[in-house]
Amino acid sequence: MPDLDATDLRLLRAAIKLSARARAAGNQPYGALLADAGGRVLLEAVNTQVTERDCTAHAEMNLVRAATRRFDPSQLAACTVVASGEPCPMCAGAIYWAGAGRIVFGLSIESMTALGGPQADEMALPCAAVLASGTRPVVVQGPALEDEARQVFDIPTSKP
Repeated sequence: MPDLDATDLRLLRAAIKLSARARAAGNQPYGALLADAGGRVLLEAVNTQVTERDCTAHAEMNLVRAATRRFDPSQLAACTVVASGEPCPMCAGAIYWAGAGRIVFGLSIESMTALGGPQADEMALPCAAVLASGTRPVVVQGPALEDEARQVFDIPTSKP
């Protein structure tokens, strides 16, 4: 497990709970939150691709949209995006452009692809690789708590 402290693990478990909420609403099981440097949750978001009929409505994208409306880049630089799954290239780019300084995630892209089986529709590009191409650093820590994050995929889906 990456070098995460008790606050990081608490926040990651909260993001995993958000992913269960997305799943219960009929969406893909992904959740994300924005935390300040003290570990206080500022915003939460879930995946709404199915219910909103929007292929870009990943939990991290929904979070970034809300965060950039509410906080300026200097505030976001001190924040952490905590996601139940590793941000895809689109989400990693959005997190970068929003100015967040750190990402913590649960399931790796490899694990999410394996869970999807032969029909998995994933881009197997780690978010750290996307972020490494930027001109400023973004700290990436994960995967962590993969067994806990994986369990959400086994929860039966409720009809919205």
